[in-house]
Amino acid sequence: MEKIFDTIILGGGPAGLSAGVYCARGNINCAIIDTSLLGGQPTNYLEIENYLGFPSIEGWELSEKFEQHLDKFNVEKFTMEEIQSVDLISNPKVIKTLKGEYKAHSIIIATGAKSTKLGVRGENEFIGKGVSYCAVCDGAFYKDKTVVVVGGGNAAVEEGCYLTKFAKKVYIVHRRDSLRADKIVQQRAFDNDKVEFIWDSVVEEIKGENKVEKVVIKNVKTNKTQELETDGVFPYIGFTPNCDDFNGQLKQDSRGFIVVDENMQSSIPGVFAIGDVRVTPLRQVITAVADGAVAGVSAIKYVEEVLTQKVEA
Repeated sequence: MEKIFDTIILGGGPAGLSAGVYCARGNINCAIIDTSLLGGQPTNYLEIENYLGFPSIEGWELSEKFEQHLDKFNVEKFTMEEIQSVDLISNPKVIKTLKGEYKAHSIIIATGAKSTKLGVRGENEFIGKGVSYCAVCDGAFYKDKTVVVVGGGNAAVEEGCYLTKFAKKVYIVHRRDSLRADKIVQQRAFDNDKVEFIWDSVVEEIKGENKVEKVVIKNVKTNKTQELETDGVFPYIGFTPNCDDFNGQLKQDSRGFIVVDENMQSSIPGVFAIGDVRVTPLRQVITAVADGAVAGVSAIKYVEEVLTQKVEA
């Protein structure tokens, strides 16, 4: 007999793991599918200081605790699955990967978001050759070197400060004259002698021969440009949702983030979206976990209704 899950969770970051715990506690048959290993973005964070109950914890350690919590409930996990197609419209919903086909009455989308690219000349050519989107992953390669961080939010400023553990100089290029980062994060950067801010400016081009050697920086107020020698560029200008497998099947905003209601319900009955992939005013580990709780409970109610209707029919 063909197996149909009650709920399949796409994505094994904090939001997806939280949803898995709540679904399992609600005694519905659920599984998690991820294109990589579980843990999500926090595995790339050196330190997390704003997750309640942990004044300071390394990202990988918090992710590990999340997964250990999930394992208590024996939720099925399918990792390293390359997704070929996702059909959210049919009933049941169908997910096809290179390893097989999975069906479920409901889907919880927790696929997260990826770093937004600068979209400038030289960026794609130098990925892995001086352009990186993960300071924790690649910071050690820049010992006693100069790097440029682009952005003004928490991620940009925090990662800029982290890079000072290796680099001799860190320039933070921001298109405005003030930062969006939390005040405590800003102050750490201002107090760090290795950090220098370049205000009201954007990176227009990344140059080099076989690796990054320079960036062209433009002042948005004066339109003047300058070339700055650097060994690396780390863009932190926001996120783009990981929706390529189901774009156009459900309601999304102008940037592609999934629109949901207070129950994390998307425009398709039985399809929920949580964490960084949805329209939300705050993208943090703690809000992702909360989203997972809401979606888990909502999925339980939806599945119970579906099964009741089948029995009555």
